[in-house]
Amino acid sequence: MTRLVHQVCDRLGMEPPPPDPGGPAPVPADLAPFIDHTLLRADATAESIDRLCAEAREHGFASVCVNPSWVARASANLTGSGVEVCSVVGFPLGAHLPAVKAVEAGQAIRDGAGEIDMVIDIGALRSGDLALVERDIAGVAAVCRTTGAVCKVIIEVALLTDEEKVVACLLAKRASADFVKTSTGFGPGGATVRDVALMRRAVGPEMGVKAAGGIRTRADAEAMIAAGATRLGTSAGVAIVTGR
Repeated sequence: MTRLVHQVCDRLGMEPPPPDPGGPAPVPADLAPFIDHTLLRADATAESIDRLCAEAREHGFASVCVNPSWVARASANLTGSGVEVCSVVGFPLGAHLPAVKAVEAGQAIRDGAGEIDMVIDIGALRSGDLALVERDIAGVAAVCRTTGAVCKVIIEVALLTDEEKVVACLLAKRASADFVKTSTGFGPGGATVRDVALMRRAVGPEMGVKAAGGIRTRADAEAMIAAGATRLGTSAGVAIVTGR
């Protein structure tokens, strides 16, 4: 996989990442700061959003991740808690126009989001229109940068070849995103240790890597962190940190 990363870097005219130091990343005892406590179901209610926020406060999760319509409510719930509000953009298909994604990101930030998880234009990537994919990411990343929000880029690994995964990660890096993220949780598959390791090698040590989709147990979470994940998107955050 290191060879593939270098080949794609050459193709895109980018510097390859530093050599992989080898060995698993350290896994801390406290996993809560890694977790984006997530509720993105269409049937989420005000009560369930309030409960999500209360759990995040109690356990000290990194953020709650909610659909744009719930950002203002989640932000009000979490004022002063230290827990961020994360919202999704172009979700879950990534097929919105770049200008629409940028507007959506800006509105979510005005409503109280401190983090944005955007979905790339997967069809454009698979069609080879890399300029569109980069412009798509850069528009949202620029909105985030002007406000200090964190930009995470969902590449939906289950729909991509290994080469496409690396290309997507490198384009996100060149567009000044802060993280790359494996999955929406609504695609045909979620995070795998193999994909997290590949994404980590592609972006190097300076970017974040978020694993999401199918992370349900502490063992799942620890395996993703050991592979290079620095954030975990999961609806099972309470079970992961409590064992219940």
